[in-house]
Amino acid sequence: MAYEKYRRWQPLALLTVLLIAIALTAAFAPPALQRTVTDALIKLVTVLGLFIFIGNSGVFSFGHVGFMAVGGYISAILTILPAKKHVALHLPAALEALQLPGAMSAAIAVLATACFAYLVAVPFVRLRGIALPMATFALLVIVHVVALNWQDVTGGRQALVGLPRFTNIWVALAGACFALAVAALHQQSRSGLALRCSRENEVAAAATGIDVARERLIAFVLSAAVVALGGVLYAHFLGTMTANTFYLDLTFVTLTMLVVGGMRSLTGACAGVALVSVVSELFRTIERGASFGDLTIKAPPGLQEIALSIILVTILIVRPRGLMSDWELSFPLRSASRKEE
Repeated sequence: MAYEKYRRWQPLALLTVLLIAIALTAAFAPPALQRTVTDALIKLVTVLGLFIFIGNSGVFSFGHVGFMAVGGYISAILTILPAKKHVALHLPAALEALQLPGAMSAAIAVLATACFAYLVAVPFVRLRGIALPMATFALLVIVHVVALNWQDVTGGRQALVGLPRFTNIWVALAGACFALAVAALHQQSRSGLALRCSRENEVAAAATGIDVARERLIAFVLSAAVVALGGVLYAHFLGTMTANTFYLDLTFVTLTMLVVGGMRSLTGACAGVALVSVVSELFRTIERGASFGDLTIKAPPGLQEIALSIILVTILIVRPRGLMSDWELSFPLRSASRKEE
């Protein structure tokens, strides 16, 4: 019994150690590689947020990147210098004069996004079949259009600049470890178990007394909060906010990471982020090209997106449940289990 309890938390411990090792190694690498690893850690926060809802419920959401945008914009408004806000935005006087530290603004942004997600989720989680994924896509479009046209609050079609760039590799690592812990705690909780039961057979789960709508509501709100943290980290990593940054491209990339690795396991989510990040960086380098004297050889733009699409289709054909499927990283402790017996 003690061995089984210990085994449940092995993936969290091993993945945390692995993330710390990667960050320590990258800290001594060139700045370009540090930025790539930091970007991957931020995307891992988002993918783990998606895992909390999609992985446990089996229901796809195409709208969670919208929560990244909401979290990023709230944190931006709370951290930009008042003088810059006065020039670019038209906010209430109290909000315009307010400037909070990064940690406080991140906490407020995450909590505010969770409240917004709750209001959205109450009607959404009662939808069934393809209706729920389509509703989440509609949400993404609504958030994008509002951000694109609400000039006074978001800056509209112009980039919102002047964000403090406090997201470095260590801040991104802390965010990734926090997201990993939240995802693991929910996965092992009674609510997470009930949600996975509904994933396997919704009718049977409801028949045994599981309130499927309630469990989806809990996972949706928690997922949105973690994704909002990813949006805050990403906004303060780039130093700017634009509506187009948090739209279809980022939605496609993060969902690809989750599906490629295996959306039913924490290990799969991490593996998907690692694989897609490496492939993206490789093809980005190929697109930039290489110079040999006066000759420059480079690939046509868009090769990165084509490569990711091919990888996604190939994995869906060969391994429909992703590279890791249900498998979780763990120690082989058979001898210990025998002693317990």
